[in-house]
Amino acid sequence: MPIGGATQEAWFRAVNHLARATPWLHGPARLFAEYGVGLFAVLLLLSWWSARQEGDPRRVAAALWAPVGALVALGLNQLLVAAFAEPRPFTVVPDALVLVARSTDPSFPSDHSVMAGAVAAGVLLAQGRRRVLTGVTLGLAVLMAATRVYVGAHFPLDVLAGLLVGAAIALASYRLVRPLAVRLVEAVGRTPGRVLVRG
Repeated sequence: MPIGGATQEAWFRAVNHLARATPWLHGPARLFAEYGVGLFAVLLLLSWWSARQEGDPRRVAAALWAPVGALVALGLNQLLVAAFAEPRPFTVVPDALVLVARSTDPSFPSDHSVMAGAVAAGVLLAQGRRRVLTGVTLGLAVLMAATRVYVGAHFPLDVLAGLLVGAAIALASYRLVRPLAVRLVEAVGRTPGRVLVRG
């Protein structure tokens, strides 16, 4: 039984029913669910480039930490995955439509959603709330989470928890390293390596 019990299963069935009714979405959904991680890498690169062009050490430090924060979030998430050991939806709902390979590892929280939440938080730290890049990243993070349910890989709570866990770890970890990270960026800005931190 998944976390959330019958309600959680009912939510999954509703999304799975939607997936059955929209076969024209299967290809794009499968592609994004499996390979959308690459888009988040591009967003991290764009965030760093934008911060570098501005030359604000605080923004550059946040942009450089963002991929590290995402890796930290994914690493810590493995502890949660092992602790909860929630079964995948297709083991609870045998007749579920599954559009991706049937992974055998536990389902909660979703690694893809943790990554997306962490990247979104990292871009927010580097770009602020009023930037187009921040909005695009947040939108794609939510889309990644929804798509993982649509393709039958996760229950809804798996992806919601993933987004929250990823964002929380990214924000908390940067808060811990921020003073040192900013000082390092300022120091690098006084060396030939300044091309990494100033445009």
